[in-house]
Amino acid sequence: MKIHAEIPRKILKRSYDCVDGELDCYDLSGKRKAFVMCVEKNRPGAHRDVMLMTEWLGQCQFEHTSCIDPNKMELLGKISSFRDGLNEIKDDVGCCLVTLMSHGEKGFIKMKDGERVSLEDIFEMFNNKNCPALQEKPKIFIIQACRGEKRDNGVETDDEPMESDDVSEKRRLPTFSDYFIIYPTQADHVALRHPRTGSVMIEAMAEVFKQHGNKWHIADFFTKVNNRVVHTEFHLHEEPIKVSLVMESTLTKSVYF
Repeated sequence: MKIHAEIPRKILKRSYDCVDGELDCYDLSGKRKAFVMCVEKNRPGAHRDVMLMTEWLGQCQFEHTSCIDPNKMELLGKISSFRDGLNEIKDDVGCCLVTLMSHGEKGFIKMKDGERVSLEDIFEMFNNKNCPALQEKPKIFIIQACRGEKRDNGVETDDEPMESDDVSEKRRLPTFSDYFIIYPTQADHVALRHPRTGSVMIEAMAEVFKQHGNKWHIADFFTKVNNRVVHTEFHLHEEPIKVSLVMESTLTKSVYF
């Protein structure tokens, strides 16, 4: 699937100028930095996830750092270096996006050798205390991994099938703010990946972006992605299975790429 460079970027002006009554928008005029980790070993289709994700990041004007098939120490070392690099260019950072694609379970993502890394530990690396460069700047996390072993076989419906305080004092911030985290499935449930076309969520992201470009706030974009995922039929071991994306947000403004 080819994502074309001429996709219209209709409202990038919203990064600087918002309509009255709407949420303020983050200023993304600084550098947009991304970190992409993917375990391809024993995950057929994962190479396509990397391709689609890096194309999407390029369209959204991100510079990205890749980390393919790491063990635990390699991942923690590379992502720490990535975070430290952000702190060194503090005044020029506009946004940070971290993508983690692998096997997983509740609260953890797994490395190529099965070692586990806590997602909470990774999130904490970029909080307002540990990464001051990202204070009041959006921190986006895209997690493509199972969150457990439960499977949702869905339910039948009667609906028609759908197509696929004092300004003189130093201000304080919560330790965690300006986060947006997207998961490919509900807590405790499996995520879906096709051995040929790749992960369901990543493919849907690419398809929605190809059709609509950058015209939506990131939460609206992933709502549209979720709509596509929820109303698509999937099968696992010949049994029907349904998935729904989950978004967690502490954003204080809108994010338009």
